[in-house]
Amino acid sequence: MGPLALMAQDAGMTVYGSDMAPGAITNALVNSGVKMCLGEQDGEFLKACAKKDGVDWFVYTSALPEDHPELVMAKKLKLKISKRDELISYLVKKLKLKMIAVAGTHGKTTTTAMIIWGAIKLGMPLSYLIGTTLPFADAGRYDPKSEYFVYEADEYDRNFLAYHPWLAAIPVVSYDHPDIYPTEKEYLEAFRQFERQSEQVIHGDEIAIGVDLAGEARRYDATLAIDVLQRIMPKPKGLARFSHNLQRKKLVQFMNEFPGVGRRFEQVSEGYYSDYAHHPEEVAATVEIAKEEADRRGLKGVVAIYEPHQNARQVELADDYAEAFEGVAKLYWLPTYLVREDPKGKELKPADFIAKLENKKVAEPAELDEKLAEELKKWHDKGYLVLLMTAGPADAWLRKLVYAGNQESAATQFVHAPRSVE
Repeated sequence: MGPLALMAQDAGMTVYGSDMAPGAITNALVNSGVKMCLGEQDGEFLKACAKKDGVDWFVYTSALPEDHPELVMAKKLKLKISKRDELISYLVKKLKLKMIAVAGTHGKTTTTAMIIWGAIKLGMPLSYLIGTTLPFADAGRYDPKSEYFVYEADEYDRNFLAYHPWLAAIPVVSYDHPDIYPTEKEYLEAFRQFERQSEQVIHGDEIAIGVDLAGEARRYDATLAIDVLQRIMPKPKGLARFSHNLQRKKLVQFMNEFPGVGRRFEQVSEGYYSDYAHHPEEVAATVEIAKEEADRRGLKGVVAIYEPHQNARQVELADDYAEAFEGVAKLYWLPTYLVREDPKGKELKPADFIAKLENKKVAEPAELDEKLAEELKKWHDKGYLVLLMTAGPADAWLRKLVYAGNQESAATQFVHAPRSVE
């Protein structure tokens, strides 16, 4: 939602926003001039904005319940109301952009970031939206000189089916989101429909020669990004085959310089990494990246902390964790971060997951407490890479831990906007 606000602002719209607490790009939003309200969402801020300047369109996240005060107020004010997909489609059509949609269960964030990175290195104008922070650019942007719009297309809530992309780029697809897609068949059919709606489709099914990033998954993502960039970058003059090889060599060099992306194997402090992985296949791929990185840096190994996300998902996928943590020296398994849960569903505990692991002897249940903090510091001081995988609050806990009351990381510093419209 935040990156979309940035793009809409760039495109000339007046944007207001509210949230209960600061987020990863709150600073960027405030600095760009977006008027914000942080704190209680009771509808009064929206009402004040509508009264002062007029509001035409209320765009809300799928996380909002139907009885949310702001949504209720938007209906009362008779505003146009939609989720983000309708506004994105509107902007793409209004700004005459060709959509490049990166979709998939895994790899879509990193692939999208790599395409953005490559375009910046090439000096090529590009409009884009990505669902995370970038260390080299804003998370959302409209460039009036751009022909293309790169979008990280999320399959949750069937969001990606609202689009008909000029190009669809798909890294990896495997069953997820059982609360939206009750069966694997329904999930895969949604992706088939997405492909049918796209003018052209490319998949991440090989690794380019020369790409040497840590982790096979990142090498696949980099190759897919290279394939996308070669389709949209200006063509150099000269013999076609020579030009193609020259372009590809340059893009491989850029991908090997890729500085990473927020929450995707992000180094939050020396030796401490945080990743958004919350699916067994994502976990396994991230563990492989961490092991390669530890080996390259001469570290003794990897210590992992894992916070699963959404019990409904984990019930469906619990058996798939058996070999996901293969090769880690130690694993601390946290309680599942509960969101959008069925109150009648059985909640899996850390011990339930650990019992299914092939290497269960290295694993133990844990909590985000002082005991775990001390354990992680000991492992780190012994020369191990510490890897946290979470889509929940454990990320903020780790950042606070490693900064230990000193200067906070840039990702956790926020400008607190006033409640008034002014």
